[in-house]
Amino acid sequence: MPSLRALIAFPRMLRHGARVGSDLPPDEAVVLDAPETPLRAALTAAGAGDFAPARALLASTRLGAEWERRDTYVSALAEFAVHNPGWLDAWLAASPEDPDAVLVKAGLCIDQAWRVRGAARASEVSREQFRAFFALLEDAIPVIRAAADLNPTDPVPWRIALTHARGVQAPREVFDAYWREAVERAPHHFGCHSTALQYVSEKWYGSHEEMFAFAEHAADAALPGSQLHALPLLAAVEYEVVADRVQDGPIAGDRIDAAVDRALELSSWYEPGDPEIAGVRNHLALVLLRAGRWTVALDMFRAIGVHARRLPWAYFGDPRKEFLGFRTGVRMQVAMQTPFFGRPHQPRIAPPVQPEWAPRTLAICAAVPHKVAQAALMCNASLRVAPAGTSATYVELAAEPGTPRRGTLLGEEPLIAAVDTLTTGEKWPAIVLHRSGDRTGFTVFQRGRRTAGHQWDPAAAIPSLEDATATARTLAAAFNVADTRPLTALLRGSDEAPRRQADLVRALGLPAPPTGYGERTDVLDGFPGAQVIARRGLLTGLRETVTARPGAMPEENGRRAGSARLPTRWWALRSTALLVFVPTTVYAWWAPGVGALRAVLATCATLYVGGQLLRAWRRRPRRA
Repeated sequence: MPSLRALIAFPRMLRHGARVGSDLPPDEAVVLDAPETPLRAALTAAGAGDFAPARALLASTRLGAEWERRDTYVSALAEFAVHNPGWLDAWLAASPEDPDAVLVKAGLCIDQAWRVRGAARASEVSREQFRAFFALLEDAIPVIRAAADLNPTDPVPWRIALTHARGVQAPREVFDAYWREAVERAPHHFGCHSTALQYVSEKWYGSHEEMFAFAEHAADAALPGSQLHALPLLAAVEYEVVADRVQDGPIAGDRIDAAVDRALELSSWYEPGDPEIAGVRNHLALVLLRAGRWTVALDMFRAIGVHARRLPWAYFGDPRKEFLGFRTGVRMQVAMQTPFFGRPHQPRIAPPVQPEWAPRTLAICAAVPHKVAQAALMCNASLRVAPAGTSATYVELAAEPGTPRRGTLLGEEPLIAAVDTLTTGEKWPAIVLHRSGDRTGFTVFQRGRRTAGHQWDPAAAIPSLEDATATARTLAAAFNVADTRPLTALLRGSDEAPRRQADLVRALGLPAPPTGYGERTDVLDGFPGAQVIARRGLLTGLRETVTARPGAMPEENGRRAGSARLPTRWWALRSTALLVFVPTTVYAWWAPGVGALRAVLATCATLYVGGQLLRAWRRRPRRA
């Protein structure tokens, strides 16, 4: 039988869930490992085959001895080169002794080796994978050595060497030698310390105690504001999440608490939304929510903003999906702890003001306006619909002046959530177009299910042929397109993203987006034939959906609902439903193991159908 606590919490979540965390950036604005502006420009140029911006960027970090920033840039450029190597090959051909190009090449060699090995534990890696892994690491040795020789004061080659030592199972004396070289050049370099932390962890060549001792010693010696203060937090994640420690582990709980407090203090040194500290904040959010510190965790997600990081979320699955899922879970927990008649948690951290967060979204539904408008009655959002040609409809959110800001219960961008709902039970598909900064993409819905999605990002790797082909086939099936080759070609590129998006819409047989899309949020305001479908309450939306006249717009339905004689079939279906719902509700409340959610939903269904029958009986036309 559902617990009393669950019965109390569920109404709280329904009441407060949409408002708690509504100031967080929408899901579509969150990008995994989003590069900062200078690096993004270099990656975009590299994708077009131009290595000059990357060369200038790394040269500035080398001449200015900005080792932390240099390490970040080298890692991102090396990862980008895994799938886009042409620009790096051209750079090395033009300047084979360039210390920056050789350094990126060294990072690329390590990335290629680890991609072959994979992220699984050693027991799950095949003999063939290990053979290829060690061969690639062997080939990387002269490249790492050349990078260190070409710039003797640079600690980044030694960070790469530490990663190499972990991969080749180098003995402790080799690791210690590399470590001495690294700290001689940069005693407080975070990248070298975090790499060394992995080597001394229990899952590699050390122990939990050695890992914590190493992290705490480095943090104690760190300068104020240094990211080295986050090393104990990284050790805590390694201990509690990766190693899945037992209840009575060797590390005392107060050391975990001290690591969290130290990291919170470090986070306070940085402005909300600062990408430099985003990695630390992502780890902090995970540890805080695991400890049940929901309001603090929610504030940490505010401070993170759009800057999700691969770690620690990759430990649980797809990192971006897990980040969004955990963030939604924290919102729901805070909502359930808010008194029903109380006010939601007031943020202690003001979210950063970044206009590029807000995606410019527009939906195109493969159905005529009156069908879309009738489906929109259940969306719990005000929508503006407009005819798009003869067989399609444009849809956008309509502003609701004077209403408090609300998010969606699952954290989605509001138009995404609305289209998810309005396609439920419908045969026609819909595509939601979105732009956020220089990123452009789409999401396809069919029968209330997200079936496909893509994003053109000039700073990201081009998707593989297999992935692009799979997406193209899904699109072709949804919109009845015979030839998938043009779709695949549009998906496999990142240049001129707005043009690719518009061309893909036309290739699906849909009308092009209206003028102004991507520049403002209300492109349908004043559009010929545009009409606002005002947000209804749940019961009103259900009633108008049931009594809708074929081919009529919702406003007409609203005037006529309840005045016409309802058909016998209407009465028979609802009477049968009530006979099923009543015993189901009784069983749900008294049978053990059913759960609070199912019991509440059964009760709502019973009350709604019963109320519908009662209202229809009272409003039935009287015989003269």
